[in-house]
Amino acid sequence: MSRIMEQEITPPPTKRRRLSPPITVDSPTLALDIPRRNKGTIRIFAWNINGIAPFLQPSITKFFHRTRSSSVASSHSSSSLASAPSSQASLRGFLRRHQWPQILLLQEVKINPQDTRSQKAVLTAINTPCDSNDDGPAYTVHFTLPRDRHNARAFGGKVYGIASIMRRDFSDSAVETVREVDWDLEGRVHCIELRQQLAVFNVYAVNGTDNPYRSPVTGAVAGTRHDRKLAFHRLLVEECKRYEARGWKVVLAGDFNVARSVIDGWPNLRTYPEQHVRNRADFNAKFFEDEDGLRAVDVWRALKGRERRYTYFPRGRPWGSSCDRVDFAVVSRKLFDEGVVVDSGILDSAEERGPSDHVPLWVELKSEEIYENKPEERQNGRTN
Repeated sequence: MSRIMEQEITPPPTKRRRLSPPITVDSPTLALDIPRRNKGTIRIFAWNINGIAPFLQPSITKFFHRTRSSSVASSHSSSSLASAPSSQASLRGFLRRHQWPQILLLQEVKINPQDTRSQKAVLTAINTPCDSNDDGPAYTVHFTLPRDRHNARAFGGKVYGIASIMRRDFSDSAVETVREVDWDLEGRVHCIELRQQLAVFNVYAVNGTDNPYRSPVTGAVAGTRHDRKLAFHRLLVEECKRYEARGWKVVLAGDFNVARSVIDGWPNLRTYPEQHVRNRADFNAKFFEDEDGLRAVDVWRALKGRERRYTYFPRGRPWGSSCDRVDFAVVSRKLFDEGVVVDSGILDSAEERGPSDHVPLWVELKSEEIYENKPEERQNGRTN
């Protein structure tokens, strides 16, 4: 299933240009429009949005407009961003542009857990039609927000936090429950349990730093954020292995705050301070390499070989001058070996980055039990 490329691909150019003739699916320069979703599949998007606020402000309209210079023709796609209606920086616009995916996993939403107003505003935003031609389905949302009073106090509690947006028809027919984990109080993990014995994790991993990590109970210093990152790896792997021991398969998607190897960083891989090297080795060992680890599959790398594409593009720097692949879709090896993974992509363009500093990624899985609503059922199922 792997497709190894002969040459490594360089990062996106700092200035995008129109190419002639149209580029092919393996072109090194521009992100391609994603193919139309196959029938009988589930498509999962994951995106660190670096704060929900811009998506809840109707006055922001400059993001997500496909420009003529960055419009790309895909040789294998019947659907393109170029043909999609323009929309403001809205979650509803994102969902429509990407063919109404079943799941959109957001990280770093930055909502105070007491701020029910913003949480309701998100629900409204994902269900308010973009225009009179919007006949798309209704969506629901589940939040896990920080409740650690010793480690999540900055910016008035508007730190971390994740949200899983799910199409209502899919949620009603395929989702058993959404559960949090007792070892995370920072709003970094929850699990969507599907009736097909598939556990989909929304993950916003700890960023390793020398700052202190405090006991969530006593507030006493219990190490550094590097130490907490290593513990986070262990606890997440243990959580996944408990599912697999019961015959379940797992999908993890989101921001893991680590680049796996040299080909995942540009212009180079971060190696200083040295603890970052240890964090990387620990992540690779626990999730992919150790016999007693998860032995999972990094979907992008498994499908695309040594192709260089990135998900983190810091703002304030020229596009493509510094970037890393730190956001992943990771699946149980058995799920991958059984051919359930159909495709995956990284939407690495400045337009798709929008107001964030990360770009979205997606993975598509076979699922014969997805319930597709008919148009009249969509209208009846809409909520605000």
